[in-house]
Amino acid sequence: MSLEVKIPSVGESITSGMISTWHKNDGDAVAKGDALFTLETDKVSSEVGAEIAGVLRILAPAGAEVQIGQVVATLDAAGAAAPAAPAPKAEAPKAAPAKPAAEKKAVPAPVAAPMSISAAVESANQSLATISENVAPAGDGRTTRKRLSPLRRKIAAQLVMAQHTAAILTTFNEVDMTAVMKLRKDLGEAFLAQHGVKLGFMSFFIKATVAALQAVPQINVRVDGDDIVQNHFHDVGVAVGTERGLVVPVIRGAKDKSFADIERDLAAYAVKAREGKITIEDLQGGVFTISNGGIYGSLLSTPILNPPQSGILGMHKIQERPMAEKGQVVIRPMMYLAMSYDHRVVDGKEAVTFLIKIKEGLEQPQRLLLGI
Repeated sequence: MSLEVKIPSVGESITSGMISTWHKNDGDAVAKGDALFTLETDKVSSEVGAEIAGVLRILAPAGAEVQIGQVVATLDAAGAAAPAAPAPKAEAPKAAPAKPAAEKKAVPAPVAAPMSISAAVESANQSLATISENVAPAGDGRTTRKRLSPLRRKIAAQLVMAQHTAAILTTFNEVDMTAVMKLRKDLGEAFLAQHGVKLGFMSFFIKATVAALQAVPQINVRVDGDDIVQNHFHDVGVAVGTERGLVVPVIRGAKDKSFADIERDLAAYAVKAREGKITIEDLQGGVFTISNGGIYGSLLSTPILNPPQSGILGMHKIQERPMAEKGQVVIRPMMYLAMSYDHRVVDGKEAVTFLIKIKEGLEQPQRLLLGI
């Protein structure tokens, strides 16, 4: 009995992907449930497991772009029975499946066909289609060329689309992080002991963002054709850097969640991102995005909108700076804030007011804790 291993459906809008890694070699005996390969799409990365035990025969190499439903391998259940049953020592060489793997090395891997992606991605990214499918070092060894991953192509298309369709403008401010840092220092250990998660900075920024969205609802909108859609919910996306690229999982119902709830959600997303298990559902439906370039040392930046959202907040590095306070020069831990917005639907007054609301919430975190 032989079972075809097909590319599974991972979402309604996804028609293709790329086999980023085979976890088993051609000719290996695998058990039911073993991870066979990792499928990478423009939205998620997921492992595909063996439905039955058998000997694996690989039909599409790592790096190949494949269609949903395409057969990429077979599992020979009959071939798996021999290694499982007791056998005389003299017959041991017959059970060794290494020869097909050796033959695979001797034959160059076929070049995969170009991936079929949505028209929107193609129009924003057609120049990328000419990039070589496989890693190809130049003759002198000074350069290496490889095809962009589906996620990286999707990111590129989204960024280009945002720049071409929205009137992006950025306003800046700075926030004194003294109060937040003191609160974390004073209550961090007790918070960890009671809730089982650390009290980070991001939960303060999410709560401050929600408070600002409530105070300035004009930011919580999106453009849909000739209409403006007003959102009445507060699902906040948090940009997370992974080995595959930037993803933006969403904290659902942030308005009604406690600091501990938000920190637990963030911790769970961190684990899923590290293991490559973030799903499409995790990334959909956000009304506003927060991006933290400060963890990489960024002092100032202008974040690009995450369509169809109308605003994004950029966090940056906390840096001690001399500040004037009541006629005295004092050293304070300061952070620059950047808020990019779609000027088609958000006026400058609204954007500046929104950013000031975030600044006030962070400089007086007791307001966030009390919901005032």
